[in-house]
Amino acid sequence: MASTFEQMRANVGKLLRGIDRYNPENLTTLERYVETQARENAYDLEANLAVLKLYQFNPAYFQTTVTSQILLKALTNLPHTDFTLCKCMIDQTHQQEERPIRQILYLGNLLETCHFQSFWTSLEENRELIDGITGFEDSVRKFICHVVGITYQTIDRQLLAEMLGDPLDTQLKVWMNKYGWTENEDGQIFIYNQEESIKPKNIVEKIDFESVSSIMATSQ
Repeated sequence: MASTFEQMRANVGKLLRGIDRYNPENLTTLERYVETQARENAYDLEANLAVLKLYQFNPAYFQTTVTSQILLKALTNLPHTDFTLCKCMIDQTHQQEERPIRQILYLGNLLETCHFQSFWTSLEENRELIDGITGFEDSVRKFICHVVGITYQTIDRQLLAEMLGDPLDTQLKVWMNKYGWTENEDGQIFIYNQEESIKPKNIVEKIDFESVSSIMATSQ
């Protein structure tokens, strides 16, 4: 049986084609679609950007809750630039005066600047923000593992646990197994030999005689 998200996606796809994309009467359907994405851990950036664009054109229709859900879903797709795209479409007044949006933007900044421990601390103080956003924390952990994977060769077990929100040992082992990371007796986790990923590139420039003959002539 198809999920509610799959059932809605085809209909929403039709709404986003042509002039109907900018019809504010479709906002109710699109907002319900955003809520479905949050509930079912699904994602449709194009539809979410369409909602924010309609809010730009029709400020009276602006919904703080829906906008917050869109921003949180964009965070789950890091390291892609979705969060920045969405943020740029939200009026500065809402960014500064709407507390949920302001807090989510702060969380996003912490993630984008790799202040992971501070992110988890701030999230714990504002857990109501992610109510109804299925899979949010694991999506963030996936992004953090991506950053760790391209940054570290080895990392202390305790530091990795803190970066991942200090999960239980069983959870930490799941992420280690997922990425093939191994731990030695000293509590150091081997991530990747970054030096092995550096591939030298030979640059060969081919210049024929005709291309430089004019230069040689003028230098005589």
